[in-house]
Amino acid sequence: MKKKAHKPVLALVALAALSALALPLSAQEEPPSQDKPKPAGSSLDPLPPVNAGDQDQNSQNAMIPDSTPLTGVQNPTLGSPEVRHSYWVPGFQWSGSLQSHSYSQTPNSSWIMNNYLVGNFSLLQAWSHAELDVNYSAGGFFSSDTSQQGNGYYQQLALSQTFRQNRWTLQLLDQFSYLPQSSIGFGGGTGLGTPTGGGASGPVIPGLNNNYVPNQSIFAAVGARYSNASSVQVTYNVTPRGSITLSGSYGLLHFVDPGNIDNDTTTGTIGYNYTLTRNDAIGVFYRFSAYHYPGQPEANGDHSANFAYSRKLTGRLALQLYGGPQFITSRVTANNRDSLTYGVNSGASLVYGLPKGGFNVGYTHGMSGGSGVLTGTISDQLTGSATHTLSRIWSGQLNMGYSHNAPLSNVPNATTQTFNTWNAGGGVSRPLGRTSTLAVAYNATLTDYALGGCTGTNCSSSNIFNYVTINFQWHTRPLVLP
Repeated sequence: MKKKAHKPVLALVALAALSALALPLSAQEEPPSQDKPKPAGSSLDPLPPVNAGDQDQNSQNAMIPDSTPLTGVQNPTLGSPEVRHSYWVPGFQWSGSLQSHSYSQTPNSSWIMNNYLVGNFSLLQAWSHAELDVNYSAGGFFSSDTSQQGNGYYQQLALSQTFRQNRWTLQLLDQFSYLPQSSIGFGGGTGLGTPTGGGASGPVIPGLNNNYVPNQSIFAAVGARYSNASSVQVTYNVTPRGSITLSGSYGLLHFVDPGNIDNDTTTGTIGYNYTLTRNDAIGVFYRFSAYHYPGQPEANGDHSANFAYSRKLTGRLALQLYGGPQFITSRVTANNRDSLTYGVNSGASLVYGLPKGGFNVGYTHGMSGGSGVLTGTISDQLTGSATHTLSRIWSGQLNMGYSHNAPLSNVPNATTQTFNTWNAGGGVSRPLGRTSTLAVAYNATLTDYALGGCTGTNCSSSNIFNYVTINFQWHTRPLVLP
């Protein structure tokens, strides 16, 4: 059965048009890069988070061009700052979040309060041919919703280990979280949803592309869950302009509460990157993903061949587009049958920096693991955010997201229901001295489907959740390592 490709094509056209408007503004000569001091520094967050009030000296350093391979697993960035020393930073944060009602969808339920007490740790250790970046947060939460969310603990980790030798680059990457709810929109507008709060005090590691991170965009899956995405990536420079990138990744989404569908994903990618000009590159890559669901008879295989293009202006623009045909095989062992369908795999990312802020937009279309509700979906995800310096001490942020999940049509006896989720919000932040930051944010999430744990005539097919979050973050100044 042929899949319709109108949505991904229209989304890519819209993003390309937005990119075309941004290119004339950025059509200036890229500032010359400088020799990187040893030890080397870490990557710079393409858009500083709303609570990044720690404007230390590193943010003023010259930018080094982004070196992530076009056909690799990480998102593109605007570049990285020079950091002259290895360092580590401990810290602490408290976050209080008011939520309009619980995920049990109890009619007329009142607002609930969630408090998070979290310890943070950041590390940047650099050697002549290697670099280790770690961001880690762990702590506990206390909720007034004792019947559903209750009390528990919270963890998030982002890790990157890079080795460079002659023409070879080896990267070990990992993103892990244990959260009481979906990571989509969690702590939006504050640093709660990012390891170490995402502040300027620690290295901000470029995130993995959505194709390698378990999808959690259907809120009908409820309860605490483990999410992890690990990747090993090797890049070999064949010529001064061309390189080959190989990667192997493993992702999982496992739930604590029964009634949800766990999934595991194994992905292999091979790609070729070619530099056209100082700012432009093209690439081709093949990717295969195998989806398994513990305790379920279904299994899915996703094959895609893609063409990619990128344009990067250090500190100003990072644009990436890719797309190609997709072939999905589905196996249901209980019925002893296999089936095949085909469609389009595509994605786009645009990051644009401005003197007093910037914005980013991202879109992906393709297969996902089902978000704990289905055994595989065709998913569209659109995200966007913008930051702006409002005054000498105040900064503002806006964010939005939309996801559409449709079940695989070639799975026997599958539901035909689709799942749409919208979220939007914004916030403001200000530094409190050189080592503390206060942020306040509002976010709203809207769904058009009944949530998990709700039965009976009172269940609504549309729900809206409102969140008001206050976040206070403190950390030491970077402690230099020998």
